[in-house]
Amino acid sequence: MPEPSGLRKLRVIVTLLTATMIIGILAIFFLIFYKIMQPAVPDLALPETLEIPEGETAQAITQGRDWIAIVTIDAEGQERIRILDVDGSPRQVVDLRP
Repeated sequence: MPEPSGLRKLRVIVTLLTATMIIGILAIFFLIFYKIMQPAVPDLALPETLEIPEGETAQAITQGRDWIAIVTIDAEGQERIRILDVDGSPRQVVDLRP
């Protein structure tokens, strides 16, 4: 007994959708694996020492391609962002308001 044409079309559509889902899931796994295998942080070099003024304590540090920022706090509680060149020389100081 032959299959009705509507059932044959439905079988082809279901098969194509299944193949599409399998390819999509494989692509997602590949992209996740590819992203995990990449280094998370580029290899940026810090100078051996970073000088901050006497009486200030470093709270945080971050680095860009050609600068380093250090958040400091002094004995009075005044916070500052000290921006340095990659060689450690001062570039800019930003006082933060409480």
